[in-house]
This record gives sequence, C-alpha cells and structure tokens, in this order.
Amino acid sequence: MKKTSTQLADGRELVYYDLRDDTVRDAVDQRPLDRTVTTSEVRRDELLGDSVAIASHRQGRTYHPPADECPLCPSDGERLSEIPDSSYDVVVFQNRFPSLAGDSGRCEVVCFTSDHNAAFADLTEEQARLVLDAWTDRTSELSSLPSVQQVFCFENRGAEIGVTLGHPHGQIYAYPFTTPRTALMLRSVAAHKDATGGENLFDAVLERELEGERVVLESEHWLAFVPYAAHWPYEVHLYPKHRVPDLLALDEEARSEFPKVYLELLRRFDRIFGEGEPPTPYIAAWHQAPFGQLEDFEGVVRDDFALHLELFTIRRTSGKLKFLAGSESGMNVFINDVPPERAAERLREVASS
Repeated sequence: MKKTSTQLADGRELVYYDLRDDTVRDAVDQRPLDRTVTTSEVRRDELLGDSVAIASHRQGRTYHPPADECPLCPSDGERLSEIPDSSYDVVVFQNRFPSLAGDSGRCEVVCFTSDHNAAFADLTEEQARLVLDAWTDRTSELSSLPSVQQVFCFENRGAEIGVTLGHPHGQIYAYPFTTPRTALMLRSVAAHKDATGGENLFDAVLERELEGERVVLESEHWLAFVPYAAHWPYEVHLYPKHRVPDLLALDEEARSEFPKVYLELLRRFDRIFGEGEPPTPYIAAWHQAPFGQLEDFEGVVRDDFALHLELFTIRRTSGKLKFLAGSESGMNVFINDVPPERAAERLREVASS
C-alpha cells in the first residue's frame, strides 16, 4: 500500500491509498473553494447522559446528485470533484459537511473505488484488503488527535438507510467521547468480569455462538453469527476469533483472511430476499475500544474489549422495511419480527456455490 497525503482547495486533508507503490498523485484541486466553515457543537443530555452533535451547516450538503455530478467520482476534464485525480484505488478526505469538527472531533469520507456503479461486494479481495488497510491507518491517525476518544468506521448503503450519494463509500467518525453503545458494552463487560472472577464476556459470547445454530459462516480466523438477541431483521456480527481491541491489533493472518469472509457476507446479504430484488440496504459498523480513559468502567482495560463488525439491514421482507416506531424510538426497546435462528438459516441457505 502506498499512502499519499495532500490538501483540497479549501484546506481539507485528502489521502490516496494505492495498490501500486509507483503511483504518483500530484493532481491539484482546481475548484475555487472558500475555507470550510462549520458550526458543529456537542451538547450533553443531562437526563440520558449521552451527547448530541448539533451541526446546522449540514442542511446545505449535497443531496442525491445525478451520476454525472457525483462529487466522489474522480475529476474528469472540466468536471471537478472532491477527488482531483482522474482515477484512484481508495481515497479518504475530510467531510465538507462534517457532523463533528475541531474540538468536537472529525468526520472523514472513505471512497472504496472510483467505479460509481459498483458496491463494496463487487470489490476484489485485493481491493477489499486495501480498504481494511485504509480503515486501520485512519484509526491510527485519528486516535492520535488530542480531542478524539473513539474512532468509528462504517458504511451506510442504500437510499432506505438515508444515503444521499450513490457512489460506494463509507465514513469515519472520530468522537471526543465514548459513544453510548460502547459504554453499554463496557459496563456489561465490567459486570461479567466482576461476577465471574475475571471471565471475559466477549469470549463467553463467542464460545457460546460457536456451538450454536446461529453461525452464518466460519473460517480459521473469523466467526460470523446472528446474535441471540438480534435487534434487526437480518443482523450479523463478525468477530476475529482471537480477541483484539481495535483494527490496529489485528494480526496479518486475520487481515489476509478478512476480505474473503467479508465479501462473502455482503454477497449473501444481497441474496436474502431472492432474485430480482433491489440491492439490500445495510449498515456495516466497526466497533473498536475507546482510546480515552476507562475509569468509568471499573476493572476494565482496553484489551477486555473485542473488535467486531456489526452488519444489519432495515429490510424485514421483500418490499417492506423495519421502521423504528414507538417502542424502539420512544423507549429504545426493539421488536424483531424475524427470529435470529431463522435469519441465520436463511443466510446459510444463500451461500454462494
């Protein structure tokens, strides 16, 4: 992997990640852009104990542009985009309309391929490995910023999810706090560790799922399963079998095997609802241990956390979506219409030949 860092016309950082070491990236952003001005602010909810990002400047962000005006495609002649070069393998740049900025963190866009009509599932294993390496490098870079406590790499795919740009891409949020979902996990890990005299909860869950009926696929270094209490109609958790706290700690064997396993999972997701169905909308989310202090979680250290990816869709059956209505949105109590065991069975049924 070759990494080339440059700047866009408004001062935002852009980084090319290339498969070839001899690739030259010297294209200059020719757009007449003013310096980016953001109004991002993090406010804490005193009753719930969580935080909300207030970012009014995002109201003006790009919204469903036609393909020939896509800002994530390479620049082509007089059509100038966020990527100055005429091609790329993987590219990462600071979001022009960030939810988090300055002391409130940082947001980046990750473009998986220059092919506007592709999807992550269409990548080769070599391309998918390059994305993994980019995620890892960005985790390392962002975690070193003084305001950042947690790095979250994720992909939103599909208009039903709320995606406003059709080009295959994901995002990275660098939060100035430990996110509520991670905090819940850490509290559970702390309670289990205390109750069992030191047993790790993630290890216990993985051991249980290895022997159960919810395994979707298993390789030498990775395990994918539908969790016992899945929140979403089709939800898969992907864990390295050897517990590590973040992407930085993955060993080479797990890194090398990841592309094959992950691409197979994504391709199965697209086959859940049968032939002729539109691509399955999904969220793919990496969960990593916070880089900040863990004093709020008594007895827990970073290595107690287990890196994993959660992949889920809001489509519950052909042509029907799972909406977060009263119980989910009002009280955060999910109701799942698809039994996890049946979801796992279906994901095994659609394995590629």
